[in-house]
Order: sequence, then C-alpha cells, then structure tokens
Amino acid sequence: MMKRRSDRSMGRIWNMSRPRVKRIRRLGTPLPGLTRKEVSWKTYPPGHHGVHDRRRRSDYRIQLEEKQKVRWHYGVGERQLRIRFTRAMDEPGPTGANLLVGLERRLDNVVFRLGFAPTIPAARQLVSHGHVWVNGSRVNRPGHRLFVGDEVTLSERGRRISDVRAAVERGPEVRLPAYLMLNLEDRFRG
Repeated sequence: MMKRRSDRSMGRIWNMSRPRVKRIRRLGTPLPGLTRKEVSWKTYPPGHHGVHDRRRRSDYRIQLEEKQKVRWHYGVGERQLRIRFTRAMDEPGPTGANLLVGLERRLDNVVFRLGFAPTIPAARQLVSHGHVWVNGSRVNRPGHRLFVGDEVTLSERGRRISDVRAAVERGPEVRLPAYLMLNLEDRFRG
C-alpha cells in the first residue's frame, strides 16, 4: 500500500514542475527567457477547456500576477524574492526599480542576456555546472551578484558545448541592454 503525501507537499511538487508554456498561457503575455517555444497556437488560458474568467480582475489579482511574472521570468522562489525585496527597500530610490536592478545583476540573468544560453533556466544550468567564470575565477552560484566592471567569460570546456556554441552564433535572444557589453573579438575558435 502506498503512503499518501500531505496536500502541502503535493502542492509544492506540482507547483515546481508546472510547465513553462502553461505559465505563459496563464498570464497571457510572453516572458522572454523562460522558454523558446511559441505559444501562439493556444491563445486561451489553461484550464477546463480554456474557460475564460469573465469577472473583473481585482487589484490583488493584478498585483499577484505581476509578482508571478517577475518570479517566473527570473526563476527565483518566493523566499528569494522576499529577501531581494527587503534589500531593495533598504536602498535609496524607488523600491520596484531597486528590486529589478538587483534581479538583473544575477549571474544567470547576465549569462542569458549576453547570449551564452537560449533561456534563463539554461543559463542557470550552465552556471551551476561551473562553465562560467567571473573575473578569472569559477562561480557556480546562479544568484551571484555582479558589480560594475565584472568580466563574465565561459570556460574552455563550456565553449565546446554544442548548444552553447549554437547560442553564441545565434546571438542574444533579446536586445542587449546598455549596461552590458559583449566583446565580439572573442568568438569561439575551432
């Protein structure tokens, strides 16, 4: 006889394994970097036969959906986002802008923006497997905070990965922000 898991653990497992395309369909907006798949073939939200919710969306629901967009786009958990938010509140300036600046400074996000990986989850895997170097030393924490002047490079072994090579040849999936600079002279050799 199988043991039943508690509802709490089942909800956590289901929530973490939820497909990325389903999340994008639920929000009704594309999240660049979450997946390479196209969602244009199903324009309705997921659920029982794509039933649309015709009620007016409350202010709470709108705020919750915006928070979920940020969480899912950057791939951070609720606790990580809360920690980033408290740090952003302590900094001078608008809290929302400080929060997004802190999330943009994550190493996995910068690796994605530079075009070393096609998606942020792929960039997170590239970092956690030790293929990314920051200022000449290996960093395997995707949440590593970068500062102005930091140099991000790929290891020799990481440059030989066929998917990484293809991503670099294709270029960044989204427009390169003004705060990042890509050195095109260091193209992969042989």
